Amino acid sequence: MTQAMFPLFEALQQKFGGQVQSMHADRDDEIYVVVGDPDVRAITEYLISEYQARLVTVFAEDRRLVEGVFFNYYVFEQKGNARYLIVRAPVRADTLEFPSLSAKLPAVNWQEREIQDWFGLKAIGHPNPRKVALHDNWPDIHPLSKDFPIDTVLPPFEGERHIYRPALGEGVFQVPVGPVHAGIIEPGHFSFAVAGEPILYLQLRMFYTHKGTEKLFEKLPIHKAVFLAESISGDSSFSHGTAFCQAIERAAQMEVPLVAHVMRTILLELERICNHVADIGAIATDVGFVVANAHASRLKETLLALNEQLTGNRLLRGMVCVGGVRRTWNVAQLDTLRSTIDAFAAEFQDVITLIHSSESTHDRLEHTGILRPEKAKDLGIVGVAGRASGIDLDVRRDHTYAAYGSYSFRVPVYQVGDVWHRMQVRIDEVNEAIDIIRRATDDNLHGEFRAPVPPIPPDRCALSAVEGWRGEIIHWIRTGPDNHLERCKIKDPSLNNWPAVVEAVQGNIIADFPVINKSFNLSYSGTDR
Repeated sequence: MTQAMFPLFEALQQKFGGQVQSMHADRDDEIYVVVGDPDVRAITEYLISEYQARLVTVFAEDRRLVEGVFFNYYVFEQKGNARYLIVRAPVRADTLEFPSLSAKLPAVNWQEREIQDWFGLKAIGHPNPRKVALHDNWPDIHPLSKDFPIDTVLPPFEGERHIYRPALGEGVFQVPVGPVHAGIIEPGHFSFAVAGEPILYLQLRMFYTHKGTEKLFEKLPIHKAVFLAESISGDSSFSHGTAFCQAIERAAQMEVPLVAHVMRTILLELERICNHVADIGAIATDVGFVVANAHASRLKETLLALNEQLTGNRLLRGMVCVGGVRRTWNVAQLDTLRSTIDAFAAEFQDVITLIHSSESTHDRLEHTGILRPEKAKDLGIVGVAGRASGIDLDVRRDHTYAAYGSYSFRVPVYQVGDVWHRMQVRIDEVNEAIDIIRRATDDNLHGEFRAPVPPIPPDRCALSAVEGWRGEIIHWIRTGPDNHLERCKIKDPSLNNWPAVVEAVQGNIIADFPVINKSFNLSYSGTDR
């Protein structure tokens, strides 16, 4: 235990006595508090009220074969403190129960229900304990339990499918949308209750294409698992790949070369720009401003071509690896990067000027799909959607990684929380990203770009966070023998943010749902995993 940890440990022991058993840290910015029973409600309330902590994520692990119990992990962060505090609580294998936090912390609603589905642990007191990741007619199985073989073939599903809340009242109608959509997107079901045009409420159902990604990590050697991480959400390939590699590097206590850190930063910001400019254009086209979208699409294509020149892949796949990046850039590639970003910056400002000059676009986007700051905080909203609603969080600044510590940048935060300001956050972040890339390309990018990977010791835990273009991405791992993993927990920002769409559409007309939904632009794949 480091000297800095003593005051917190003493405060917790004084408050909770023997329930707080120990505290340890393999790294200065990742502290584990081991408690003796599954009830962490009082500790959670204490950390939130006394330390203004935020509960980042909740997940479980099956350790019955080694320690005879399951563990729940509660990851906290404190504003202005780069350390993550991880509370580890045992769940007995003979009771399979733990007290729920969701009644007071709606942000962990889906995450606790995922624990129920994946591991068979019951969240006692959960206000809505229905299945979320597994659909209602799945058999009674728990895929992330260690005794569930990955090659299991399930019988045809039978029984009742998901029952939605009925639309009741005179003139109230139910409007189903999906799960199959008129576009090249993955399935998700939206059930609206409307009275005329205004939306009374929305129910949504995800997890139609669950891929078992967290289970698949347990069978792959680590060097191949990087490619699985890149497939979690196609438009965030580099962000998820980087988050995974950072977790492995932390577990192995590897030193990554500075050149690799700078190159990762550049590619992360290219991924951010590419997706933001596409979203800005898509928001414009959803209100009929197709000319703006045409220009934005052209700019996106310029960036996709640049991605291919720099990495060999338009979505930046196959570039990040444990220890750094797979290849370096020559002088011609760096010149192309600089000239393309300069040209993009000038043309991007023209597109934004065009959008800002459109009164009809202002009229459609301002005061549409409002997510109030207090509601965003309650739901644990992160990323673009959170910053448009007063949530001042950014992993790049708060838990610095790659080379972000070398480049100052502004984190845009607004209080209005409507579609216009979610678009404005994207605009601001594109401009900041351009500045980061320009400064990063001025650094020396010649030298070692990949460190040799040693054998990864088993039974090492590590947490990694990346600010993807949507928001906070979390990967937590426990290493196993023979360069394999025992557990890999993934949290995509979309898992946090889908409930925000439900809140933001209320009171709006149903014709505005497409642009509200697009202003969040959440990942079905990242949610389903």
